[in-house]
Amino acid sequence: MTQKKIKIQLKNVAKSFGSKHVLKDVSLDIYEGESVVIIGGSGTGKSVTLKCLLGLVEPDKGSIKMDVQSLGMLFQGAALFDSLSVWENVSFVMLQKPRADRVAAKKLAIQKLAQVGLPAEVADAYPADLSGGMKKRVGLARAIATNPDIIFFDEPTTGLDPIMSDVINDLIVDCVKKLGATALTITHDMNSARKIADRIAMLYDGKIIWVGTVAELDKTTNPYVRQFVAGSAQGPIKMEVKAE
Repeated sequence: MTQKKIKIQLKNVAKSFGSKHVLKDVSLDIYEGESVVIIGGSGTGKSVTLKCLLGLVEPDKGSIKMDVQSLGMLFQGAALFDSLSVWENVSFVMLQKPRADRVAAKKLAIQKLAQVGLPAEVADAYPADLSGGMKKRVGLARAIATNPDIIFFDEPTTGLDPIMSDVINDLIVDCVKKLGATALTITHDMNSARKIADRIAMLYDGKIIWVGTVAELDKTTNPYVRQFVAGSAQGPIKMEVKAE
């Protein structure tokens, strides 16, 4: 049997901000062509983990290894540049090259927009003209514009209604499979996690406390995972409620 190639590896990663220990001992292997979703409540360190992977935050200890040629990123709020047209946003990386071919860049952008279900006429619009769902699609088109071998998704369905969330989930699955990319998503949306994940990892108290498939998720006896998936206030996870 051919051994799977590790594409992303976090090993004993820790990160503190002053006296707040956000990540304590995060270890996770993500294999080539695999879609992994990290779930967990607000403030559990999902975003810090992603920032460490992107090199925006340096871990205090531990190691991060990535076998990567090109990266794609879909930001939580799409993070489009308001002053640029849609096609300029999608082809942003290409346009940064010296003597960039703007005609070729726009053609590429229109192709990528088509992959996420947007018509060619959207290319000349500006972010202010778009709905939240359209902005997410443009962000996804930009994330896949360079045909990356690794794509990160930061809360891809935040702020969207259930139907549009499902549309975005389907587009993510389709784009990742067509590219043959390795994907890592952070989310607290269990519908999204179930739709796009090959494996799900739960982050709690600065550690990965459980990893498994969607099928295993439904059978786990881990009380923390069961409480989170059920969205129940009752269980070992205690949410701090501050009185006014």
